[in-house]
Amino acid sequence: MTDKKPKKILVVDDESDVTELLAYHLKAKGFSVEAVNNPNSSIGLARTFLPDLVILDVMMPELNGIQICRMLRADPKLKRVPVIFLTAKAEESDRIQGFETGADDYIPKPFSAKEVVLRVQSILRRVNEGVAEEPRRLQIGQIALDVDRHEVAINGQPVELTATEFKLLHLLMERRGRVQTREHLLINVWNYETEIETRTVDTHVRRLREKLGAEADRIETIRGVGYRIAERKVESCPS
Repeated sequence: MTDKKPKKILVVDDESDVTELLAYHLKAKGFSVEAVNNPNSSIGLARTFLPDLVILDVMMPELNGIQICRMLRADPKLKRVPVIFLTAKAEESDRIQGFETGADDYIPKPFSAKEVVLRVQSILRRVNEGVAEEPRRLQIGQIALDVDRHEVAINGQPVELTATEFKLLHLLMERRGRVQTREHLLINVWNYETEIETRTVDTHVRRLREKLGAEADRIETIRGVGYRIAERKVESCPS
């Protein structure tokens, strides 16, 4: 790591001896490190620090690593940041849950700090080898969304959307075929404002469907969970 800006690593663990140990070894390799022992402060710090990689303990009080990882993956500025889980839980089911949540690596405790550093370097090297640019124009059926122009058209005809409706449609199209929970939508579209209720999500989806006209039934309701946008139309679109 010569004259380039050092890569930034965020370490989140409720045990100070763990964060101190990892910070020491990572800094020795030239990384810029921020460490936090209070999991409730981790998302706020991540949004200001904008790390290149997050090392995240799974078992923490109040807010665990799985929840934090989901919040990272739902944040537009942090969703692509690699995450390494540290945990004392080494069962296969726990590892599977971690990877399904969006983790890039999974290291059981107790661990070797040098091994953690090597895995950090390996993941960052893989990321730097080439990251595909996020598509600036999305198309599903007759719905066309242009990110740069902030425009939406149905079958070539422009559709007027509010800023929130545009963000909501952009998110659903970007993650086509994948269910987006109401919690994820609140985090991503409304920045997880605590006064916003899940009913707000339902209201905006209903209004968005009305504006999409003949393409409205591409937005599927997954009862009790959230919404997803489908490549193929469904027969009905329950509210």
